[in-house]
Amino acid sequence: MTVREATAAELPFVQRFLQAYVDELWQRPFPPGPIGDGDLDGKLVLVAEEDDAIEGAAFGVAAEAGRPAHLHFVYVEPERRRQGIGRELVSAFAEAAAAAGAEHLTLDVDTPNEAGRALWRRLGFVEYALRLATPLPALVERLGGAEGVTFGSVHAQTDDLAGVERAVRTFVPRLGRSARSVVVPPQNGWIAVYDELCEREPDLLRRLARELSDRVGVALAIGVEAGEVVRYVLFDRGRMVDEYLSVPEFRGPLPPGDVIALGANPTLLSRLTGADPARVRAVARTAATPAELPQAQELVAQIGELLGLSGVDLASAEASELPGVLRIDR
Repeated sequence: MTVREATAAELPFVQRFLQAYVDELWQRPFPPGPIGDGDLDGKLVLVAEEDDAIEGAAFGVAAEAGRPAHLHFVYVEPERRRQGIGRELVSAFAEAAAAAGAEHLTLDVDTPNEAGRALWRRLGFVEYALRLATPLPALVERLGGAEGVTFGSVHAQTDDLAGVERAVRTFVPRLGRSARSVVVPPQNGWIAVYDELCEREPDLLRRLARELSDRVGVALAIGVEAGEVVRYVLFDRGRMVDEYLSVPEFRGPLPPGDVIALGANPTLLSRLTGADPARVRAVARTAATPAELPQAQELVAQIGELLGLSGVDLASAEASELPGVLRIDR
């Protein structure tokens, strides 16, 4: 097998490999762009050839003043994998980059590609950044200020995905309005439910959490209201046991006892979710105004993290793009 720089006549083969790579592995929350000649402009393009047949390819930027080399792409024909061809392509690219004066090599690997991530770690690559994405309309809406977006989700403490799906299919149609529900497979012992209708109406979100709690035991409704405050309501066996509102008097003055009651209960949260009480006290704080706390989007993510929940800062439109979700239209 020979690894060498591609000729102009071979670039269509590399583009075909790039399309095959996208078809096989693309799981990002947005569609891939069109593949064309511009993808290879200014790149070092390598091919692996054996018996006059191209078995794999790699390309990237081998040298750029003051920056690391970057490997954009490595692909090997499926029937020729696990034979060292990919390693040879990476080795040849690394040698070219080093000869051009680069001191480091970077690359991107998608989060769901666990095999790829493991391979690069074995070769000594370490994670140094996290790339995030969100639909722009949702972001613009969330940044709308005091009259900003209201969104939320329900999290059931169970691994029974089929049971949660049945419960959602039973409860949500009783609301009498068409929308979509999204059920996310269990993570850290919690199944998340997003609903286009309930996320905009906190009372309905609470009802959905109570319905799931009747069936599974512990369930939590959590979200952002009016783009400014964070609320969660915790249920155990269908009974509300704790409610938190980051700014208790956001909607108007309350009796002192009610203000206190809307603070998080660290002891109860520790018992039902395993959260560290000290962290609950530090993160799930209340204040007189939203300005005294982190932005609502940041605060809801922090509270979700300490409770072991994933995706509490997502709306249903964003959650529907997650891998492996169940989508329930009605």
